[in-house]
Amino acid sequence: MPPDARILIVDDHQDTLYALENVLAPLGHRITRATSGDEALKQVLRGRVGLLVLDVRMPGVSGLDVVRYLRRLEQTQHIPVILLTGFGPDQELTATAFGLGVADLVMKPVDPLALRTKVRYLYDAHQRYVALQEETRALRARVEGLGAGTPDAPDTRVPPQRDTEARPTGPRTPTAT
Repeated sequence: MPPDARILIVDDHQDTLYALENVLAPLGHRITRATSGDEALKQVLRGRVGLLVLDVRMPGVSGLDVVRYLRRLEQTQHIPVILLTGFGPDQELTATAFGLGVADLVMKPVDPLALRTKVRYLYDAHQRYVALQEETRALRARVEGLGAGTPDAPDTRVPPQRDTEARPTGPRTPTAT
């Protein structure tokens, strides 16, 4: 994930977007807005989104629909999503949301400190995950670049470890001296 990855906040109410932006601004990350599920999908597919804070119920494409779509694509399936709902506890919604792999389901009105803490943790964890994936790809490319399988290529296998101490194999029997 590039260092300029954004937090995308999505809600169909401008006042909620404004409040969320004010809550998350102290984190120091770039924040962008979307007012619909369609707009959110377009922004995520353009890339550079490191986390979504997404309203569940919006006209047209709902928050759950957005998550369903994101989880089907390899490049977006690991982006953390925090869903927001203003309709109170709902066991079916909770089961569906966590079944889709959302990171959390938060009730409105949100607790600013709790939301900020969750976003900070999830954003940072996702950055570490992406950095690890990039490092793994680079290491694989480096190993492949060594020309594995050619006669001049160094042997990149790890040699078997030998035990330098003799160990008895089997039951010990006392010996007469």
